[in-house]
Amino acid sequence: MPSNAGPRDGTAPASALPGRRVLLGVAGGSASGKTMVAERIRTELGTQRIAFIKQDSYYRDLRPMRLAERRRQNFDHPDAFDRDLLLEHLRLLLEGAEIRMPVYDFRRHLRLRKTVRVPSCPITILEGILILDDPLLRALMDIKVYIDTDADVRLMRRIRRDVSERGRTLASVLDQYERSVRPMHLQFVAPSKRYADVIIPEGGHNVVGIDLLVTKVRAILAGEREGQA
Repeated sequence: MPSNAGPRDGTAPASALPGRRVLLGVAGGSASGKTMVAERIRTELGTQRIAFIKQDSYYRDLRPMRLAERRRQNFDHPDAFDRDLLLEHLRLLLEGAEIRMPVYDFRRHLRLRKTVRVPSCPITILEGILILDDPLLRALMDIKVYIDTDADVRLMRRIRRDVSERGRTLASVLDQYERSVRPMHLQFVAPSKRYADVIIPEGGHNVVGIDLLVTKVRAILAGEREGQA
């Protein structure tokens, strides 16, 4: 439980929000469609009821390094993330507290000074490539989902995203993919699929898979309400 002083990032103390809070984990390879799945679920269940947390927001701050050195880091290894802070924030959300989620600058590979307020909600969606690789994160999840998308589709999506949104060149995207994204996917991400409760091929385009997830989350919340009646 958080102390009266609050956690190290200034998060507010836990409030007395009633009822069950559900943590849904959405994993899968880079550019597999995780965010699209999360957004579809939010649309179906109502954005006011769902807190959305991205593992990418919890990359370690590389501020002491020069930019060239930051660019050479392996961002697809489990050690690239501040797991302790992510775990702390998830536990607080599940206890009823609001958090201040970090904001990461993917162009400069820095954690910004500003943060984003995230209130506790009945449902929290955690999305990230390596969330199922971590046993401590898995232990918090009510439902574990893996988005299974072909490698060529993921690579094409990653090229479009990184060039248009993150200011990278095609050559740098391909170099990073060959040097770290693909090897780490094979070593860590793909093997974590065995921990999933649900595997959804092709991500947000799989309407049936998303409908099943929404139905399951509603059933968990309804069962909790019935238990309190």
